[in-house]
Amino acid sequence: MLIRTLTVVMLAAMLAGCASTRLDASVHTVGHWPAGRAPGSFAFERLPSQEAQASEQDKLETAALPALEQAGFRRAQGEPADVRVQLAARTMQGQANYADPFYGPFWGGAGMWAGRWRGAGWGYGAGWGYGPGWSFTYYILEVAVLIVDARTGQPLYETRAQSDEAWPGEAVWAALCAAALKDFPFAAVSPRSVTVELPK
Repeated sequence: MLIRTLTVVMLAAMLAGCASTRLDASVHTVGHWPAGRAPGSFAFERLPSQEAQASEQDKLETAALPALEQAGFRRAQGEPADVRVQLAARTMQGQANYADPFYGPFWGGAGMWAGRWRGAGWGYGAGWGYGPGWSFTYYILEVAVLIVDARTGQPLYETRAQSDEAWPGEAVWAALCAAALKDFPFAAVSPRSVTVELPK
């Protein structure tokens, strides 16, 4: 009876998550955008390691484009860009057990973690595993945006957004970018909770 009840509760939570149209993220911003400076034109800049994973970085840049445009930037079209934008994404994958009274990185439970920074956090499959121990896989996703003056190389604005409410996917990366840049050009309170709509 207990097993059946737990199964119903877990399935209900999964369905509720699938139906959600919003994403809550923790956002941390550092930097002082120059007063009176317009966003202007931008160009993406990649590290060699990101260039080696060009297809993944293409997806991340595509996901970030609406958020940058919403913040007032426009992609440079042939002319020199005013700023360069560097993007990175990270997927942290955890394995937890329902037998633990608390699970996850903040409780020091039996969750096993795997994750690292990459050019983009694409490529992890999401899933729930049922079996001995009632274990399941969960994720913490994070994006980072760095805006640098194209002429001087001076960092102007750095922001990152993290969420543990979703599985990896292009819509989620776009939502995290929107959360990271929602308060541009202000640093606002950091860290802070930001809620954004998930792209359809």
